[in-house]
Amino acid sequence: MKKLISLAALAAVLAGCTTANQNNAGYGSDGFGEETLTTDAGEQTLNNAYLLAAAPRYYVGNAYKVEDVQYIPAEDLTYNQTGIAGIVPAELNGTKTSNGETFDINQMAATSKTLPLPTIARVTNLDNGQSVVVRVNNRGPFVNTRIMDLSPAAAARIGMKGSAKVQIQVLGDESIAVKNATIGNTGAAVVEETVAAQPAPAAQPAPVATTGDYSVQVAAFYAEDSANALAARMRAYGDATVVHEGDMYKVRIENLDAPKARGVIDALRSSEGMAPGLLKNGRWVNADSI
Repeated sequence: MKKLISLAALAAVLAGCTTANQNNAGYGSDGFGEETLTTDAGEQTLNNAYLLAAAPRYYVGNAYKVEDVQYIPAEDLTYNQTGIAGIVPAELNGTKTSNGETFDINQMAATSKTLPLPTIARVTNLDNGQSVVVRVNNRGPFVNTRIMDLSPAAAARIGMKGSAKVQIQVLGDESIAVKNATIGNTGAAVVEETVAAQPAPAAQPAPVATTGDYSVQVAAFYAEDSANALAARMRAYGDATVVHEGDMYKVRIENLDAPKARGVIDALRSSEGMAPGLLKNGRWVNADSI
């Protein structure tokens, strides 16, 4: 019987989390100790402090093209797909991933073209039934025949010596936990910097003023100009402002009641391809709690 990480234990993990430090063609550039998980192949030891650690940033990104193929990153806690997986080349060990982590081929890590970074997922080798839980923390592989590449350690865990047919299932509770840990650690979900480079829309009437306990955080930047440019675009959705905290300039849509906050989050996800965060009275809450 498979044993998943319990929500009750997640707080202990997050308390012990540490931020990761630190392209080869086809990959992105842009503790409660250990838990034992039973698979068809026997006992598997997972380093959950690594899997659920806060990342340097929570990265979804905009739709993009590689060799005329369009990819649309999005949050999808129901993601469950079957396809071909490969193995990340060992020479990529130590390179920086798309969300600013250091890729460690000895950890249970993986790449995806569209899943948020980081995401926690279970990968099952359909040739032998063996499973591994991985931290998806890089973009790729940009080979249309493959939907994921695994670190050499994760591939070995499920008996992969080359490409194999796998099932990939996002673990919702764990993915939410690592997202919240990252947003709480960095103060924002970060979207692609190219968002700020887009021209602001033509001037339009200011939205009707509202008051409420909620704020939707769209992104955070180190450059004030980038934050101001994005805030100008976000005023189409509400009272968008730039909040300067520490070294970051945070773009927030403020003064929202619960229904308006829910509507803004849904609109940003569907229309902008963003992964907004949610605050209530200045405190981080789950964006799907309203």
